Amino acid sequence: MKSVAESKKSENIAEYIIYMYQMEDLIRSYQGNKAEIDEYVVTKYPVEAEERNDISAWFSDLTDQMKKQGILEKGHLNYLNELVEKLAAIHWDLLKKDSGYFETYNAAKPHIINAVMEADGQDLGNEIQICLNGVYGLLLCRLLGKKVSDDQLASAKAFGDVLSMLSYYYKVGDSLSEN
Repeated sequence: MKSVAESKKSENIAEYIIYMYQMEDLIRSYQGNKAEIDEYVVTKYPVEAEERNDISAWFSDLTDQMKKQGILEKGHLNYLNELVEKLAAIHWDLLKKDSGYFETYNAAKPHIINAVMEADGQDLGNEIQICLNGVYGLLLCRLLGKKVSDDQLASAKAFGDVLSMLSYYYKVGDSLSEN
């Protein structure tokens, strides 16, 4: 789990954030009960005992962080929120400086507006958080075997395109201020 997360973090920051949202929800599904997470999740990994111990420690650490930050029922870990804010900062810079990104964002903008309208006043966070939630929502629907509408697929694709570009710029550490 830890190595999967680290790999995703270094390769595609948006995938990493979504993966970590999954892990938060997995921990929530066991109400943060470490013994149950070990019994029903960790023991199912087909790995050697040493790696299983590392996975258990990783889940234990995540659970402790969630409890400490008071997000065992809802919300996201502080460092994930900080990553979303970094992506949002890159987003705002790219909108001003990169016409290709601007076009990609404009394709997603109607879907972002639609998400805000459907939220009926509920705070969804910044536009990047909305994109992440849209992609994660599609993933959850598929995992739960729910029917996915064409609109959901279209919005998730548009959101994914935005997130892919942001992940690229995050990874290369593009110095936008120098452009």
